[in-house]
Amino acid sequence: MGMVEREEEEEEMVTPGEVLGKATELKAGRGAYVAPHNKTVYASLTGRRSLIPPPSDSSDQRPTVEVTGHKAHGAVPVPGSTVIVRVTRVMAKMASADIICVGTKAVKEKFSGIIRQQDVRATEIDKVDMHASFRPGDIVRALVLSLGDARAYYLSTAQNELGVVSAESAAGATMVPISWTEMQCPLSGQIEQRKVAKVGGQ
Repeated sequence: MGMVEREEEEEEMVTPGEVLGKATELKAGRGAYVAPHNKTVYASLTGRRSLIPPPSDSSDQRPTVEVTGHKAHGAVPVPGSTVIVRVTRVMAKMASADIICVGTKAVKEKFSGIIRQQDVRATEIDKVDMHASFRPGDIVRALVLSLGDARAYYLSTAQNELGVVSAESAAGATMVPISWTEMQCPLSGQIEQRKVAKVGGQ
């Protein structure tokens, strides 16, 4: 951890979500991706930015921008990937969470995610109660929609198989899902509201 980067490298270090350029001028290589809505190339990991010139015989004369991780990186969330997150805060219109796995791979860096009210479920979106969907500490399976603002990924749980996969009750026990919207504490029998992820055969 405590390695000091040499000064000349500092200026080309980029972090996830940093703008690398316009897609009209650059192609996205490893560690970069293009956001279709604004044709902008962003970095998808922390590392050094480098430009690779196009082959001289290529019809596409845009250079390719790559971001190379400066250390071995764990998985990085990208739009479309399924992630496992731990809910940290629940507010009226959104819940924030820390991403702990991308697919089956653990992340090594801190990635934050936000589940907005409109992304909790597919139906009756306007009736979603965030506090009846998630609680801090819940383990949630979610889909990465996009790299949102403030370095947080926008997440969705609006498919049946997405949502809370593990939650602890007030009594400290792991709760059991009993419906799409409820989980029950095996110790106290108390039922709590959640946006539950579908498990096999549920």
